[in-house]
Amino acid sequence: MVSRTGSQPLVIAHRGASGYLPEHTLAAKAVAHVMGADFIEQDVVLSADGVPLVLHDIHLEQTTDVAQRFPGRARADGRFYAIDFSLEEIRQLRVHERSAAGESGTQEAVFPERFPVQSALFGVPTLAEEIELLNGLDRSRGCSTGLYIELKSPNWHLREGADSAVAVLDVLRETGYDQRRDQVFLQCFDDATLRRLRGELRVALPLIQLLADNSWGEDTAADFDQLRSPGGLDEIARYADGIGPWIMQIYLGRDAAGQARISDLVRLAHERSLLVHPYTLRRDALPPGIASFDELLDILVGQAAVDGLFTDFPDLTRDYLCRRAAPRGTRS
Repeated sequence: MVSRTGSQPLVIAHRGASGYLPEHTLAAKAVAHVMGADFIEQDVVLSADGVPLVLHDIHLEQTTDVAQRFPGRARADGRFYAIDFSLEEIRQLRVHERSAAGESGTQEAVFPERFPVQSALFGVPTLAEEIELLNGLDRSRGCSTGLYIELKSPNWHLREGADSAVAVLDVLRETGYDQRRDQVFLQCFDDATLRRLRGELRVALPLIQLLADNSWGEDTAADFDQLRSPGGLDEIARYADGIGPWIMQIYLGRDAAGQARISDLVRLAHERSLLVHPYTLRRDALPPGIASFDELLDILVGQAAVDGLFTDFPDLTRDYLCRRAAPRGTRS
């Protein structure tokens, strides 16, 4: 397993180099690879024919042109669900920068300064296709880049009659990644799914318990406040190898003197030999009280001593870590 004995935290490309290219496209993953990410994230949902797709949401409309290509295919709630479309249909979609309905009713980019939202250059990859790409880049570039797979809404998939955990494990077995403990993490917000992976499904790969805020309404019975407590972390250590907290569960803002307030979450996790990989570092969406991307990194790396960093900007994160590691007097 990737331990926390290394000299630097892992750089984990969040949905690829998503600060520069539309998230979860093969182009974003290739760029993240070249930027030197240690691990590259894959969120996984299933198509109607049970194929694992690399897509952040169980819905399609925020990152694809599904409403234009398949009008009338939304459910009663107005959403277009990936599981209602076959792989053949999914391949007809074009992926664009993440968007949301604006005040005028038109779709507007969530991050306006990123890749143009009107672009139609990209498609939705399958998990197997992404693994093939990254494995090929490892070979041609002479390196070893890891997969960081999140099972998205596994309980929702089960209610729809689909088992996303088994589908992902099948792809990992077919590609030989099921035995690469140093090259694969599996993460999920649902603790019951992680327990099932470790127990019933006998997964030997490292598992990461994602930590949300209870107000977000994740599809799980997990109490994230309890999981962050000493007792909750004791329980996590029985089935998982680390935690993936929201950065605001580590950085708590500024005190009256203007100093960064740091929670005890990282310390408590390390006392239980749990890795800590917080999400998500974005240059264009800094937390309150943070003036620069480097300042955020100073807090998470220099003060909190995390083991890995989910980032939309793997190049900036790698550059920071290289500067930090450079001998005094050689830093520019």
